[in-house]
Amino acid sequence: MTLAFLFAAAALSFADTDVQMGTWKLNEAKSKLGAAGSPHNNTVVYEAAGDSIKVTIDGTADGKPTHSEWTGKVDGKDYPVTGDSTSDTRSYKKVNDRTLAFTGKKDGKVTISGQVAVSADGKTRTVTFNTTDATGKKVKGTAMYDKE
Repeated sequence: MTLAFLFAAAALSFADTDVQMGTWKLNEAKSKLGAAGSPHNNTVVYEAAGDSIKVTIDGTADGKPTHSEWTGKVDGKDYPVTGDSTSDTRSYKKVNDRTLAFTGKKDGKVTISGQVAVSADGKTRTVTFNTTDATGKKVKGTAMYDKE
């Protein structure tokens, strides 16, 4: 299982992305991520990259550091991911002003999907996801993040 998708870019314009932009830190105590040793996205950073959004994720998997990057738009289209062994593309689409839906794919097959919702006060973010672990078991989880 990977949590490399547990972040969101934003909406269709940077004005709509304000609630997503910035640095988010995982609140492990409030999260339900799966078995010990499963991947964790410890820090997620959203920033402008021209007319797109860049998402940089640093975390751990099996006790080792991980790093992935995605640059794209929130338009429902697939854009390349680097540094994530379970996906090679990711897409985002706006659900509402505070919520995004995401889908990650490897070789065209969906490997993870979910939603990212930012609280009304903009201080926390809840990522709900559905994925399949390395043994083929379906996994649902929730990752909670605090804005820095």
